[in-house]
Amino acid sequence: MIQTLLVANRGEIARRVMRAARAQGIRTIAVYSEPDAHDPHVTDADRAVALRGSTSAETYLGQQQILDAARVAGADAIHPGYGFLSENAAFARAVTAAGLTWVGPPPEAIEAMGVKHAAKDLARAAGVPTLPDALVTPDTDLAAAGEDVGFPLLVKASAGGGGTGMRRVEDPADLDEAIRSARAEAQRSFGDDTVFLERLLVAPRHIEIQVLADTHGHVVHLGERECSIQRRHQKVVEEAPSPAVDDELRTRMGATAVALAEKLGYVGAGTVEFLLDDGAFLPLDASNDAPLASRAGFFFLEMNTRLQVEHPVTEEVWGVDLVALQLAVAEGAELPFAQDDLRPSGHAIEVRLYAEDPAHDDRPSPGPLYRYAHGTDLRWEDAVGTSGTVSAYSDPMIAKVIAHAGTRPAAARQLAAGLARAEIHGVTTNRDLLVRTLRNDDFLAGATRTDFLERHADLRRPEPPPRAHLAAVLATAAAARRADDPHAPPGFRLLRGTPPARAELAGPDGEHVVTYRLRAARGDTALDLDGAPLTLRDLTPDTVRVVDDGVERACRVARYGDLTDVDDGERSTTWRTRPRLPDSDAALVAGNPVSEVPGTVVEVFVAPGDAVTAGQRLVVLEAMKMEHPALAAADGVVETVHVEVGQYVQAHATLVTLAARETTDTPEEMGP
Repeated sequence: MIQTLLVANRGEIARRVMRAARAQGIRTIAVYSEPDAHDPHVTDADRAVALRGSTSAETYLGQQQILDAARVAGADAIHPGYGFLSENAAFARAVTAAGLTWVGPPPEAIEAMGVKHAAKDLARAAGVPTLPDALVTPDTDLAAAGEDVGFPLLVKASAGGGGTGMRRVEDPADLDEAIRSARAEAQRSFGDDTVFLERLLVAPRHIEIQVLADTHGHVVHLGERECSIQRRHQKVVEEAPSPAVDDELRTRMGATAVALAEKLGYVGAGTVEFLLDDGAFLPLDASNDAPLASRAGFFFLEMNTRLQVEHPVTEEVWGVDLVALQLAVAEGAELPFAQDDLRPSGHAIEVRLYAEDPAHDDRPSPGPLYRYAHGTDLRWEDAVGTSGTVSAYSDPMIAKVIAHAGTRPAAARQLAAGLARAEIHGVTTNRDLLVRTLRNDDFLAGATRTDFLERHADLRRPEPPPRAHLAAVLATAAAARRADDPHAPPGFRLLRGTPPARAELAGPDGEHVVTYRLRAARGDTALDLDGAPLTLRDLTPDTVRVVDDGVERACRVARYGDLTDVDDGERSTTWRTRPRLPDSDAALVAGNPVSEVPGTVVEVFVAPGDAVTAGQRLVVLEAMKMEHPALAAADGVVETVHVEVGQYVQAHATLVTLAARETTDTPEEMGP
């Protein structure tokens, strides 16, 4: 029996595992990096141990530090969560060698599925359909391999996951650079630069099957999840069941996943991932007019030998606690059900709430989180507390949010409404993108393939904010200024006629330059906003009711220095009371690239004196598990390189200074 469990992870998954352990009467131990010292997963635990360092490589990937923490805190078991060390066979062996219980599959199964190109060989041996692929070795003829696999293709890190070490290649001329870049990223992230080529299905569905196995030879599946809506090959929206999978296909895919798990001698929770072609794509062989679906329908992608981020949708639909089952299996218990005992109910949808800016290529948005509040009508798996900081050292996830209802449309509606009502102040998030996606007609119709966000680029563009929000910002700012007047309450001063004022505000859709005037109007406050009237009621420094064209909105307003957040229960907007700081786009126009986000320099391609051309890569940063290249905006000459590999830089730091290229043409060379 497990008595004390160390969770070798952070954020929402650490909290999730601890919650399940507490329900079983198991004590919990947290580990944490220096930036995470005050995070909720630390205070959730019964005990906590600090890890030396700030980066993931120094802390959560530090095997010896984790084992030392387990020893000093008195753990008898380790749960790795997902990511980090969860699929590291050497760590699993080290845990058991230390006399601890490993809550996960056997190291041999992790090894077998951990190398993606080898996993595909095992899948083929088990009769699972796969896409054409080719391992890249020093002796590989890249041109021939690319032609055999077919374009478009993906360069994929064999030891990777989550889109890391992956590059899409449309043109054979780009293959060499894609391989070089993928190898470098794979080496930094996984310590293994092995890559392979795989034929790319342009817009399939991403379907995965949840499997469970015990040490007594019993293996079951719990249906499928669809995870097709992605950005950078990372999932954003997941649901169960898939709108594209019927009972017959579910049975076939489930049987295939179970057969693979049985062949591996798998134990615990795992996921077999497939790409599903539903007949909408070109055949692999251009000479064959039959679509892929008519030949196989689904293709093995990989097997994740761990719990998945999206496991809650399976739990909601199938009525199970996957973490509790992991713990029970690790203790040697038999699964409490057979395949025929399992029955799904209803529909569940999960979204990943990230601190990132969808309007700017999903740029991470680390920084202070001033307020984070939401209702209890949905399942919120929070990585953060009611306030704190979204760290630049880790994944930008704030929470996973899950709705379960009798039907898919009902689940989507409930999830969208709950997200819209949440108050999230301080960082830019993808919340509006998620809400618009859940309310999109194509989404509700089930047209969810991996190119969904590409085909719906309008979902990323910020909508114009309601005039009521702008009015609330201006009115409460005026009220706050008058609140310091000792001679009269702010309402009295606001009701007196004031000269027109001018304000420059940066809102969700860009800059707003407005003129406004506040004046008395029959007991309320009237606001002229760019000459158009509105009425203000119940005005205080933090709340205001705005009547615009007969529609009344109650707006809550929170001020944090030059930032103002407005929430009305349906929409949230953030405003700056002065122009935004210059971003990387402005810096690129000026010729000197800057860091878009805080991050670590992982590659520097130029040196002083080098001539560069527009669009050339100069520096690559890594932040929040993603690469961020800095490009030359125009032709020029490198004057100064301000950074070096391994250096940590803050946002908006200048990376390279470029000078205009001097012409060396002589009159003879220039011609008449």
